Amino acid sequence: MKQMAISLIDEAVRAGARAWRACAVMGISCRTLRRWRQADTLVDRRKDAARAPSPRQLTPEDREHILKVCNQPEYQSLPPSQIVPRLADRGQYIASESSFYRVLKAYGQMNRRGRAQLPRHVAKPRPLAACAPNQVWTWDITFLPSTVRGQFYRLYMIVDIYSRKIVGWEVHHDELTSHAAELMQKTCLRHRVRRDQLVLHADNGSPMKGATMLATLQRLGVMPSFSRPSVSDDNPYSESLFRTLKYSPAYPKKPFADLAEARAWVHRFVRWYNHEHHHSSIRFVTPAQRHTGLERQILAARKAVYDTAKRTLPARWNGRTTRNWEPVGTVWLNPSKDGQEDPSILKAAA
Repeated sequence: MKQMAISLIDEAVRAGARAWRACAVMGISCRTLRRWRQADTLVDRRKDAARAPSPRQLTPEDREHILKVCNQPEYQSLPPSQIVPRLADRGQYIASESSFYRVLKAYGQMNRRGRAQLPRHVAKPRPLAACAPNQVWTWDITFLPSTVRGQFYRLYMIVDIYSRKIVGWEVHHDELTSHAAELMQKTCLRHRVRRDQLVLHADNGSPMKGATMLATLQRLGVMPSFSRPSVSDDNPYSESLFRTLKYSPAYPKKPFADLAEARAWVHRFVRWYNHEHHHSSIRFVTPAQRHTGLERQILAARKAVYDTAKRTLPARWNGRTTRNWEPVGTVWLNPSKDGQEDPSILKAAA
């Protein structure tokens, strides 16, 4: 095409036309014409340029043959990485393995070639925000060891994500949705939770999604929220709480002798965690202090101590600000990656 354009322009110039007008008719500039004349080759090297078919290219008959072979009963459940070596064992070569993959993709058959189902894409749980106690709770179940090998006690525990306070717990021999429903009902009554006030987040276990539990939540006016299947970090507050429980120095080194001993130890832990443990995520106040609103007074007193110390010993700060003792604001569960949350979520959680 380039050579033809050059020939037509040369012919027009010999007939008396101006070179720039002839170039304009062909849709090119004089500079382009000069570059074409000086080039070693006139082959179009652009990626989208039309090219002659490659001698290595598969013919339509080759593609049909590959598709027919892949859909034979003995190969229909195998990927090309398995088909090509088996054909080679039979002394057959049709095309390369990558060509097999390209043909299957072109015909819409680039999928799992077996009975395995396609992986499900489950959307991330809706972000939840808590700006006060008793707005968002999470709960889960963990095992406590018993003296009988292979048998465990089940610890049901509910935590408020805003204050990190353990608001409800029970220990049972087994995992039943009836135990979870009863615990939830007692906890809501104890904390005077009103209808449409609370969101309860949990994993996808059977006690969490059982009919008895869901019916209880509906009766109490509690909105359920669930993690994605097999995704542990969708319920981080409960997981973090269980880690604190099991890595606590007070956690017994020997299994619990009976259910009463397990309940007694958990009772002591909950009392320590709620009323003595200074939580690092809430400016080192106790969960009970934050839950009852005492944290503002405590943090204000700490700030006054540091401000006085800075005035007394300004050289130690060298112009820097003192430690941040401001109360932690809104707490999010499963926030979006960009951090741009919908303001309506706050209203829904409140």
